[in-house]
Amino acid sequence: MPIGEFGGAPAAATEGAPVVTTPLYWMYEMGQASLNPLRAMTDATKLLFENPLNPLAHTEFGKSIAASCELFERTTRRYGKPEWGIKDVEVAGSRVPVHIHSIWERPFCKLLYFERLITRPPRKPQPRVLIVAPMSGHYATLLRGTVQALLPDHDVYITDWADARMVPLSAGRFDLDDYIDYVIEMLQFLGGNIHVVAVCQPSVPVIAAAALMEATKDPFVPLSMTLMGGPIDTRSNPTAVNDLAQERGIEWFRNNVITRVPFPHPGFMRDVYPGFLQLNGFVSMNLDRHIDAHKNLFRHLVEGDGDSAQKHREFYDEYLAVMDLAAEYYLQTVDTVFVKHALPKGEMTHRGKPVDLTKIERIALMTVEGEKDDISGIGQTEAAHRLCSSLSSDKKVHYMQKGVGHYGVFNGSRFRSEIVPRISDFMHNAALARKFHVVGGR
Repeated sequence: MPIGEFGGAPAAATEGAPVVTTPLYWMYEMGQASLNPLRAMTDATKLLFENPLNPLAHTEFGKSIAASCELFERTTRRYGKPEWGIKDVEVAGSRVPVHIHSIWERPFCKLLYFERLITRPPRKPQPRVLIVAPMSGHYATLLRGTVQALLPDHDVYITDWADARMVPLSAGRFDLDDYIDYVIEMLQFLGGNIHVVAVCQPSVPVIAAAALMEATKDPFVPLSMTLMGGPIDTRSNPTAVNDLAQERGIEWFRNNVITRVPFPHPGFMRDVYPGFLQLNGFVSMNLDRHIDAHKNLFRHLVEGDGDSAQKHREFYDEYLAVMDLAAEYYLQTVDTVFVKHALPKGEMTHRGKPVDLTKIERIALMTVEGEKDDISGIGQTEAAHRLCSSLSSDKKVHYMQKGVGHYGVFNGSRFRSEIVPRISDFMHNAALARKFHVVGGR
């Protein structure tokens, strides 16, 4: 079961419930270890048949052997966390270096700042933007394109969620309440005058954090929040992902996908939804497409089409890099978003207190959806406008991008050319409206 777009869930969902422990993760690790000698042998074979001194390297037979070896290595490899690879960006017509560093840390998250080393201040205001990346299997680097599109005209921060496999058990649990607390802490740390963008899954905890901050009159509430392809109300136009969770129920997931991290990982004995199971879910949703992509890679390697082969490598180096999720967070998310629909029903709580979206009055709201989104169906994110009933209409914006699926909501050419300019204008208008509100004393 892929969890590409999961939101929040009440903490009571898994407290006190037994977690089924199976040797599944240990079996996976043994399988990986058993393949190491074969991978080493295929690497040596690949080098042999790529060596220009080998006459067979110039034949179709030799190229086919080398291509087969690369495919075997790539399909059996455990992919590590990708690099950001953002070294510079164009700001006001000049290329400036970008320094990526952590400015806030907790056991399950780092707050990264993409510091642009600008020598001359830009003429236009540069909104400060906190991107809350999905905690749904892939690393935050999946939003590399999102960051790159915003960097020229915005001061960008992003949540870098940790692989639960790498977090020691002594660091404690991590559930939805903790996720919301993290978001609130980061917004308070950044000190206000900031816009928050939630991509997919975090739409639920971000809007919950906003409601809680508004309820306590927190001075550091964001100027605006943009929710992109998020599962605010999965009863609206349900997708196959929604239907599967509703059909199986939370107990099925607890009993079938939760296991414990094996030794020698730092998170030894932590209950997790492991990355390799998530990857199986991701791939199975579009199995034919992935098989065709690898067939094309084999053909490109044999034909010597290096550019096409490199594009394949870059995409799958990112796509196949997955992390383990804390079991508490995963199960609560499934239960609330897809099974109980707690947020749209007004039943969601945070540490025993209700999450009341009608408390949101100061934070401008923008929602973005994709016409062909098969993960978060049309209307699921837009539902936030109905739930934030205290917001005046001039603080609400909805945009549906034609011709894009889920990924196109936050990446790709249409995102850069059509969605980003609208988000940027929305942020500028929200900042002006808040300034007018404060100056006018209203």
